[in-house]
Amino acid sequence: MDSSSDTGGDVRGIRVLMFPWLAHGHISPFLELAKILTQKNFYIYFCSTPINLSSVKDQLSRDHQLSRDHQLENTSIELVELSLPSLPDLPPHYHTTKSLPPHLMPTLKKAFDLSSPSFNDILSTIKPELLVYDFIQPWAPTLASQLNIPSVQLLTTGAAFTSFALHLFQENPDTQFPFPSIYLYDHEAHQVIKRISHPGGMEDRERITQSIDKSTGLVLINTFKEIEEKYLDYLSDTLGKELVPVGPLLQKNQNPTNSPSCDHEQEMNKFNEWLGNKENSSVVFVSFGTEYFMSKEEIQEVAHGLELSEVNFIWVVRFPDNREEDRLAQVLPKGFMERIVEKGMVVENWAPQAKILVNDKIGGFVSHCGWNSVMESMKYGVPIIAMPMHLDQPINARLVVELGLGVEVKRDEDGRLDRRGIGEVIRKVLMGIKGMEVQRKAAEMSHKMICKGDEDIAVLVEKLERLCNKELI
Repeated sequence: MDSSSDTGGDVRGIRVLMFPWLAHGHISPFLELAKILTQKNFYIYFCSTPINLSSVKDQLSRDHQLSRDHQLENTSIELVELSLPSLPDLPPHYHTTKSLPPHLMPTLKKAFDLSSPSFNDILSTIKPELLVYDFIQPWAPTLASQLNIPSVQLLTTGAAFTSFALHLFQENPDTQFPFPSIYLYDHEAHQVIKRISHPGGMEDRERITQSIDKSTGLVLINTFKEIEEKYLDYLSDTLGKELVPVGPLLQKNQNPTNSPSCDHEQEMNKFNEWLGNKENSSVVFVSFGTEYFMSKEEIQEVAHGLELSEVNFIWVVRFPDNREEDRLAQVLPKGFMERIVEKGMVVENWAPQAKILVNDKIGGFVSHCGWNSVMESMKYGVPIIAMPMHLDQPINARLVVELGLGVEVKRDEDGRLDRRGIGEVIRKVLMGIKGMEVQRKAAEMSHKMICKGDEDIAVLVEKLERLCNKELI
């Protein structure tokens, strides 16, 4: 164990072990909930692999410095290392989904499953009063139950996607999903079915349904009623469990967690300097998440689309590690960088997304619609140009459109992007009449989120106290 706070062995409050899947998009909301609970007299043990805990430790160190600067109380979060077994082609730096080659995902899941004895040792040593676990490890609550430890699941995806996914798992083509604005195109449905099927081991559909079934009475979910109330109600009825919204679980401290530079302010200064002479709401920020790597064809279509839109942009282009042949010069259209020197800024691998989105010069977010990015755009009132790539992203994009907070870029019947469609939607959101309505609704949603108090968290604390049969003073 690696303590991130000086507790001196005196642990007070309810002891909770938090155990997310090995992906940044899951670890981040788990960590934010952990921080919230420590302010409510809970003590948190945060379990993951060493490669993931290194970035968590950096984040907690920055939070600790911020707390000292503002004379705030230290949080009570202790880091616990999970040992994964050694498997061929899966060295320790691949014990995370970040920069993991796609073909190794089944191997990582296999190693994760094989770590259950190590996790059982952790449970037996810590003896937490509650386990909060993720969607893909049904063996974790099973092990906790054997030690009489209650467990609750935290869903890091939205209610619309979760309910649609469970509907899809039923494999009954005659049953229609009751909300027509939420759907998948044929090429998207094929991709989802392929993704959840692993002939060599437990299918993801089994993992998901078993994990939900094993949650003790209630299920936590990273969303809020103002955007997904009808989906929360439907999901609760479907599962026969109480859904407790605990979101949006977004990082409050705006220091980045994945910056390649130690000097965060210097990194941000170059963006502020470039944005300085732009008009308000005249720039789109373009980013497709930390774990999706676009093909050369996709990159070229986006590049041409940005040129056709004729708007200013900041574009983050990411590459897998150790693939130098795919760097910018090899994948961007010939002469692109020279043509966009005044209008565009292209950066490799990382940019401070939250700090850029909050800038008044940003008028749109070209996004893959990962759930964390969707809620971040809502928080800062930035309209979304939706370009979903895989997983839950198409459903999240349809929800964004339903809420009036963005416009989706349509693909052809084979799922390919088209530069003209990209350019048209960007212009529509930043310059058209439709864009004015989207911008108004985005601003309204941001105001709702700012005004949202701690009511949901108060309800959560009460339910967790009751679950653990312990009242806090």
